[in-house]
Amino acid sequence: MCSCNTREVASPLLPHIATIQKIIDENENIKTFQVTFDEPGILENFGNLPGQCGMLSILGVGEIMISITSSPTRKGFLEFAIAKVGRVTSVIHELNVGDKIAVRGPYGNNFPFEELKGKNLLFVVGGIGIAPLRSLIDYVLDNRDDYGRVDIVYGARTYDLLCFKYDIFDKWPKIKDTHVHITLDAEDPKWNGRTGFITQDWLQEIVPDINNTVPLTCGPPIMIKIQLGNFQKMGWKPEDIITTLEMNMRCGIGKCGRCNIGDKYICVDGPVFRVSQINQLPPEF
Repeated sequence: MCSCNTREVASPLLPHIATIQKIIDENENIKTFQVTFDEPGILENFGNLPGQCGMLSILGVGEIMISITSSPTRKGFLEFAIAKVGRVTSVIHELNVGDKIAVRGPYGNNFPFEELKGKNLLFVVGGIGIAPLRSLIDYVLDNRDDYGRVDIVYGARTYDLLCFKYDIFDKWPKIKDTHVHITLDAEDPKWNGRTGFITQDWLQEIVPDINNTVPLTCGPPIMIKIQLGNFQKMGWKPEDIITTLEMNMRCGIGKCGRCNIGDKYICVDGPVFRVSQINQLPPEF
């Protein structure tokens, strides 16, 4: 009998059937799905790293690339935070615990978690942009002694649109030297904290000294653009600033060309990029 590792010999386009074990309603438009593979050994050999993506598919409906929002330090399952934005995601939102879904991957590169050891980390996120960064945040916090101070700056339009409330309010702030800063775009009857956008002045109050600190950001495109500018104005060099982009990824292996920008493919060369790499992309990007 062959003792080959299934993941090593399987096609990168081969999906594996998984069962939905848990569904969390993050807000009116986003649900987090926790899944486990039906076939023994697939999950153990999946090999996802913080920042990578997985392709989810529904037979007869289609498939969609979604960031893996759970850290590989969390054994026994994968998690995907999914916004209801189209046909496939609308069908996924109708699924229940016990239903089946197909998963393939993981795809793309990952956050440089080894290189970040010993550094202070500044996470600046907006809306569902917290989902891909959550995989790295939990990885860092599960290996807390390997990293310095952690600041998580999170903005959303309203209180109800905040994701992972169980993390940002109940869990992360209780971990040593971990600080969560939340702001809403405008006043909200459910919120008595800070309101307003994530500004350079506020970031400088949170991180007055950028030495030995690495900034990472994700969110809506306009928010990413603004924060990348803020980081550079604060003194970070382009090669020190990290973001993650998820644009038009379809096949996951750089063959369909939908996520091609210049000589880069988001699904292969990304989704994690440094600003120094982004600066080399075509001006229209």
